[in-house]
Amino acid sequence: MKKFIYVIVFFSFFDLFTQLPVMSTFAESLGASAFVTGLAVGMYSLSNTFGNIISGFLTDRRGPFAILIIGLFTTGFALALYMFAENPTMLLAVRFIHGLVAGLIVPAAFTFLANETEQEKRGKSSAISGAFVGIAAITGPAFSGILASRTSVPFVFNITATCMLVLAVLAFFILKSSQFKGSSTSNGHVPIRAFFKNAGTLKAFSGAFFLMFSQGAIAYLLPLKVQELGFDSRLSGTLMSAFGIVAVLVFLLPTNRIFDKVSPIKTLAFGISLMGVSQLLISQAYSSTFLYIAMACYGIGFAFLFPSLNSLLIDSTTVEVRGKAYGYFYAFFSMGVVVGSSLLGWLSFGITGSFVFTGILLLCFACVTLLNRKVALA
Repeated sequence: MKKFIYVIVFFSFFDLFTQLPVMSTFAESLGASAFVTGLAVGMYSLSNTFGNIISGFLTDRRGPFAILIIGLFTTGFALALYMFAENPTMLLAVRFIHGLVAGLIVPAAFTFLANETEQEKRGKSSAISGAFVGIAAITGPAFSGILASRTSVPFVFNITATCMLVLAVLAFFILKSSQFKGSSTSNGHVPIRAFFKNAGTLKAFSGAFFLMFSQGAIAYLLPLKVQELGFDSRLSGTLMSAFGIVAVLVFLLPTNRIFDKVSPIKTLAFGISLMGVSQLLISQAYSSTFLYIAMACYGIGFAFLFPSLNSLLIDSTTVEVRGKAYGYFYAFFSMGVVVGSSLLGWLSFGITGSFVFTGILLLCFACVTLLNRKVALA
């Protein structure tokens, strides 16, 4: 059962990562201006934020089974709509719908995993789910980049759409019998402000934001850094792949046992610190070898941070409110990507200054996470 949910997690993030190398060029091919192209790229993350929050509320009210099925089916149909996008306006509409319905999947899937996992194994389970995210990050861009160059962007999305629809049908039959042990359909109400007054959930939300803030910074700045050093643009892709491979290895090797033995606050602080240090290393890099070392460091930090955030969220919530918690958690993921790239572009620190700023910001957050103790939401 859980293995099937891991597959759903993989394809939900595969859907996200296949968009990265092709969306801007696809928008331009439809006649979009530079501003509209940027808007088309960011529209998915914007609507995805709302989808995540909606999913969280519905998951707690109806249970994750129904929301997961609805999310998979509607995402499959939304992906098929790209073939009808004939101008920038239609593309923006499709991007909004796609992001909104895709946002239903991940909070419901992770709520299921959290409710099905024994407390003493929640760290290892989070690491395994992180591995599937990492594999999607490695394979998704390569798949869409290569296939789109030989066919078309809508064709690539149609393949993903088919996978989503098949998963929806399989999920209906495979998961229906369980109806998810421990899933809640109670009407118990917890005010939204309670999540932000709780130290554990607040740190998990903040960690999700800064993790993806860092990812947005890397996506925006790394190609510029590579270009500045005079290397071929393909080096950016191999550096990102190296980061993903290192992260997946940490997730899957026996090192994942550490997440069940060490407090998530400590592994969270270690992971975000390592990501901050890697940003500082990249700012001073002068060779491809130095860049590979920095990205390997970044991959280890990412691998420590992701399971820690999930474990912290599980420890800080009860079954009755976990769907909402994951909804906000992944909403902060989406916001982090947008803010990370756009804020650094607006501040105009330059490539080196932006890496330094991001690194120091992450290190400061690492220090803050070690303050106060968490209390579980009832």
